[in-house]
Amino acid sequence: MDTNVVIVGAGPAGLAVGACLKEAGQDFVILEKAGEVAPAWRRHYRRLHLHTVKSFSSLPFAPFPKSHPRYVPREKVVAYLDAYAQRFGLEPRFGVTVKSIRREGGKFLVETDAGPFSAKRVVVATGNNAEPIVPSFPGIEAFNGEVLHSAAYTDAAPYVGRNVLVIGMGNTGAEIALDLAESGARPTISVRKGVHIVPRQLFGVPIQMVGIASRPMPQALNDWMFPKILDLALGKLEKYGIVRPKEGILRQIDAGRIPVIDVGTVAAIKAGRIGTLPDIVRFTGDGAKFAGGQEKKFDAVIFATGYRPGYDGFLPAELRPAKSGVNARASDLGVYLVGFHNPVTGLLREIGIEARAVAKDIAGR
Repeated sequence: MDTNVVIVGAGPAGLAVGACLKEAGQDFVILEKAGEVAPAWRRHYRRLHLHTVKSFSSLPFAPFPKSHPRYVPREKVVAYLDAYAQRFGLEPRFGVTVKSIRREGGKFLVETDAGPFSAKRVVVATGNNAEPIVPSFPGIEAFNGEVLHSAAYTDAAPYVGRNVLVIGMGNTGAEIALDLAESGARPTISVRKGVHIVPRQLFGVPIQMVGIASRPMPQALNDWMFPKILDLALGKLEKYGIVRPKEGILRQIDAGRIPVIDVGTVAAIKAGRIGTLPDIVRFTGDGAKFAGGQEKKFDAVIFATGYRPGYDGFLPAELRPAKSGVNARASDLGVYLVGFHNPVTGLLREIGIEARAVAKDIAGR
């Protein structure tokens, strides 16, 4: 099939780019290996809500309904994305897996398991959460309890009354631990390294809006100011086994590591409903040993150890832009990444900005 633009992925980024290209009068096709739009959102754990306010989290041309709460729950996000695809007449080719992308005759040949697609431009919008990362730990094969990645976690019901080790205190690990604690499980988080934690609302103001307002300030001033403010808001957490990294929040965000946006986990840790332990030395048959000599028994282990983008297998290094969005290399290559930069101002907001810019760049060539 010959088209102007191939979009790989029908999540929020792919849909946003499709809507913007349609508004610009551009021909395109969206390829999605799953059988429906936004597959990652559909498999997220049930209690998930957006950590960013709805007014700054919608996709281009379609705000969230006024009736939705400030922080939209997962099922309403999924319904919004379904409605978004219908509103703009976006009809992805479902069940199509991209195998490779290469230049051929001045265009790109996108090889898939459903045949080849030829295009002048390619937009990769598969997202940062395409492939779960499961690190190797000594002795994990000897552990007799349940082991799963957070991608397979839906709710706390199977773990009520059980000791559960959550490895990693990113946003997912912190919120799953809270879900477990609120449902009657006994969770412990292995805090493997320093972590920045911010409240979802800072003295009543959504942290996303604080981030938007403070972003123009010098990075050094932000890095000096925020720890002091956060100590007032959350308290000093070192005595609970949580230390801040040496790098400031903004420097870490620029490197792709967003802070934990707290929705109640800190209070549960302070109340003793969620335990914290340091890095794991090794697993045993019924638990794990930790740095510092502590040992504890567990019934289950949940790896909240993150994901990696899924384009390594089909997008060669010579066709990869330097970063997400519009930049000189992306424009020159004719290959764009959308949805791979998660700033403090919010991923969905950034997707909207990138999608508009990419569509404008494509339409102008």
